[in-house]
Amino acid sequence: MKIEVWSDYVCPFCYIGKRHLEKALEHFPQRDTVEIEYKSFELDPGAPVNTEYSIQELLSKKYGTSLEEAKNMTDGMSRQAASVGLDFRFDSSIPTNTFDAHRLTKYAKTAGKEAEMTEILLYAHFTLSKHIGDKETLVELAKQAGLDEAETVSVLEGSDFSEEVRRDEEEARQIGVQGVPFFVINRKYAISGAQPSDAFLNSIQKVWEEENEPSALQPLGTDGMACDENGCEIPPSKS
Repeated sequence: MKIEVWSDYVCPFCYIGKRHLEKALEHFPQRDTVEIEYKSFELDPGAPVNTEYSIQELLSKKYGTSLEEAKNMTDGMSRQAASVGLDFRFDSSIPTNTFDAHRLTKYAKTAGKEAEMTEILLYAHFTLSKHIGDKETLVELAKQAGLDEAETVSVLEGSDFSEEVRRDEEEARQIGVQGVPFFVINRKYAISGAQPSDAFLNSIQKVWEEENEPSALQPLGTDGMACDENGCEIPPSKS
């Protein structure tokens, strides 16, 4: 079974949804057969790398709310994160553009480190308040994932893996992804949003059963000539 996950590194529900999925897979008997692939999605492709505004200030401007109301929104998300063992620190987190972070993950994928890099970037942004749009910061995070420092610098200073990121985003548009996280199972089934782990588990089990359990055959004809373990019954000839 393959699960493709479209997400962004500054999306709180993407991190929460990731934990819900992981918890669901802990209870899935065939979890060793599941492959997870992370797909790029930028919530705000036009976001600047550096900004003077806090998360709460940006939310206040975006939704036309007071700063206090925006803080209440982030507090609510922090409580949801805490329920799955995550520590969100919106008061110190740094808003930024995530394009280079997505390029870095595509590079990490070539080294078999996609999952590790994804987790490191999410944790760095939401818990450590690292500037994941800053290239020097990304190099340090890449080293944590075991990536080569010189190669990482070369990737980030150039345009490597830009096409791969844009390809994911175009694919998201083609299949109708309007928000993240967005999960696609075996290219046939879609789950939108950070569903509870029980809902994830039920969906995964349903897909597994539909695609792996044999269904009863519907007979289209009977009484034809056949052989079984006792031999072949030869029908009497018609005179």
